[in-house]
Amino acid sequence: MKGGSPPLTGRTVVVTGASSGIGRETARELAHRGAHVVLAVRSRERAEATVAEIRSELPEARLSYHLADLALLGQVRRLARELEAAYPKVDVLVNNAGAYFSRREVTVEGFERTWALNVLSPFLLTHLLVGRLQASAPARVVNVSSMAHRGYPLNFDNLEGTRNYAGLRRYGQSKLALLLWGYELARRLDGTGVTVNAAHPGFVASGFGRNNPGFTGRFIGGLAFLFGHRPRAGARTVIYLASSPEVEGVTGRYFARQRALRSSPESYDLAASARLWKILSEEVGVPPEAFAHPAPARGGGEPSPVGPSTASG
Repeated sequence: MKGGSPPLTGRTVVVTGASSGIGRETARELAHRGAHVVLAVRSRERAEATVAEIRSELPEARLSYHLADLALLGQVRRLARELEAAYPKVDVLVNNAGAYFSRREVTVEGFERTWALNVLSPFLLTHLLVGRLQASAPARVVNVSSMAHRGYPLNFDNLEGTRNYAGLRRYGQSKLALLLWGYELARRLDGTGVTVNAAHPGFVASGFGRNNPGFTGRFIGGLAFLFGHRPRAGARTVIYLASSPEVEGVTGRYFARQRALRSSPESYDLAASARLWKILSEEVGVPPEAFAHPAPARGGGEPSPVGPSTASG
């Protein structure tokens, strides 16, 4: 960058699911902006290919990677220990890893896989790294959500999807849960210098959905190829939330196309977010009273951390 250092020089950014799609594009762009980018990925081969690809464009890029299957909470805990041991600062955590599963699967730890990967994993990783984030403040948490959260309210009596499993509904519910606990975390961290926001990247032509067998995987892949955004376009809002000075201090919001929008009415249910927080805390084994006490709802009407925006997203 002419006239000075890139804007993220000296910052450490952790990106989960960074070896493909939106995660890889996020890692690439943040490296170009000067950050030390830490890739949290499952495959060593894909991690090394991603690092080599970025360094072919930017030889001086500061990159490292750590391996973990983020659907397994034991590996999330190990990853957090490794990150704390290796990096004195974590300035940004991008919870990008996630997937859609057309059929119900259960991990070896006994959790339904969509719930484990899309909800429990980022909740636990954020909890384990929040001390490092607070010590690095101002710091940011960016959760990659989806417009798919609309129309799929949580069924608290069936959070593990044991009855009437449907992949799309399950995926949408997981993204609603991500918003609910993210807004709750934003309230609990209010005033600490750590912000928590969510990004909707749009329908992206990446490897999303291709983990599913047979027709489902081919169908989703075909739709994405025909109608999806390129991963670089899909990553723009994530990159914006991770790096832009325009959102310094902004917290508890949902963004699409780099604009703050309103998420679904269900995502602003304070009672549901408190109830979910308690359940998630019990499932991952962390104290539910963690972090600061929630701030009271501001103003009247619908309890919303988004503020004055009335746009829909």
